[in-house]
Amino acid sequence: MEKKKYYIENYGCQMNISDSEIVCSILDNEGFIQTDLIQNANIILINTCSIREKSEKKILLRINQIKYLKNYKKNLIIGILGCMAEIFKKKFFKINKIVNLILGPDSYRELPFLIKKILNQNGKYINTYFSNNETYSDIIPKRKKEKITAFVTIMRGCDNMCTFCVVPFTRGREKSRDPISILKECEFLFQKGFKEIILLGQNVDSYFWYGGGLKKNFNKFSLKNNTIINFPKLLELVAKTVPFMRIRFWTSNPNQITLNVLNVMKKYKNICKHIHLPVQSGSNKILSLMNRKYSREEYILLINQIYKILPNCSISCDIITGFCNESEKDHNETLNLMNYVKYNFSYMFIYSPRKLTYAFKKFNDNVSLTIKKRRLTEIINLQRKHSYYRLKKSIGKIQEILIEGISKKSINYFYGRNSGNDIVIFNKKNYKIGNLIKVKINNCTSATLIGEIF
Repeated sequence: MEKKKYYIENYGCQMNISDSEIVCSILDNEGFIQTDLIQNANIILINTCSIREKSEKKILLRINQIKYLKNYKKNLIIGILGCMAEIFKKKFFKINKIVNLILGPDSYRELPFLIKKILNQNGKYINTYFSNNETYSDIIPKRKKEKITAFVTIMRGCDNMCTFCVVPFTRGREKSRDPISILKECEFLFQKGFKEIILLGQNVDSYFWYGGGLKKNFNKFSLKNNTIINFPKLLELVAKTVPFMRIRFWTSNPNQITLNVLNVMKKYKNICKHIHLPVQSGSNKILSLMNRKYSREEYILLINQIYKILPNCSISCDIITGFCNESEKDHNETLNLMNYVKYNFSYMFIYSPRKLTYAFKKFNDNVSLTIKKRRLTEIINLQRKHSYYRLKKSIGKIQEILIEGISKKSINYFYGRNSGNDIVIFNKKNYKIGNLIKVKINNCTSATLIGEIF
């Protein structure tokens, strides 16, 4: 049984966290035992991210750090999962001779079989095929018992082909999950005591169920009962199915989110009023080079529609600075857009070329690192001002907060989140994690609200 102990380390986005939970469920069902101590494991799995160069370097460094364990355990299996598996494939075996196993995001069902095969016969194995259907609909991910929020994957892959993004090459084309399995999982989570679910997808608004298969093949099929479930319909079904759970979703694409989604959010109290809406750039020239399929003007119109239908909705975004051919004028247009929207918070990055992408093959990465860093600093500083501006508006208000845990700064305080996804710190009193309570906001920093139980 000792040879079946596994350790999993996760890097990257929420989707990777969800995938790691699926991997744990698959292995547990086959008799493997999870350990939180890497030195006790006979199987080490690294779930990788390839969205940025920094992530790749960090993971490659980590693999080199753990290779010493091979000296103590000759039968130790080291497996690479996720996005880097698809990008590097056989190169992993050459760069890191300690790696035994490489599996892409659609191949995790093969893990138990391949591990047993390596234990019995040695060898090295690669499986990075892309499935035409959602692969894990019938698997309930393994969640940590102390958690009250759970990720629920509703679709995978991406068809947008943004020129900077590697996701279509690492996760394949868009494929949606059977809505019945989604609703069953949400019900299961409610029964297990979870208080909040986050519907996940590379583009959640692109969710489209017509019976299975790639979204691009829809026109090839004739529907007998005309049953089509899009994201607004799914969101409403989830809200009705688990009316006492908070519901969030991540991530929306500006050219795919619809007014129907906003109206469903308005209709149901248990759907949190927060939208993550990546803009990437405020320049039409750069948006076109990125193949983002919307203009600055269309993005602003969408922002106005959100605030009209959901006046108190919080909006966050992703911004990439220093993309190919980005001029100072383009950069200033991004800053101007930020000043218009005043995002609640943002994820801000320097552009780094990704292998396989159109930009990597066709464009020159011609903005110097010095300029990229300076522009990123300007964006970060401006976002801090906007975050403070948004949070300050909550002072004096009473908000409904879901208690998520104990504050890192003091054991006498809880932290939780409001509907807009803002972090709130407040005194404990006699409540416990998972309670939904009223908190009066008294103060704030640029990143956190501070209050007291009302």
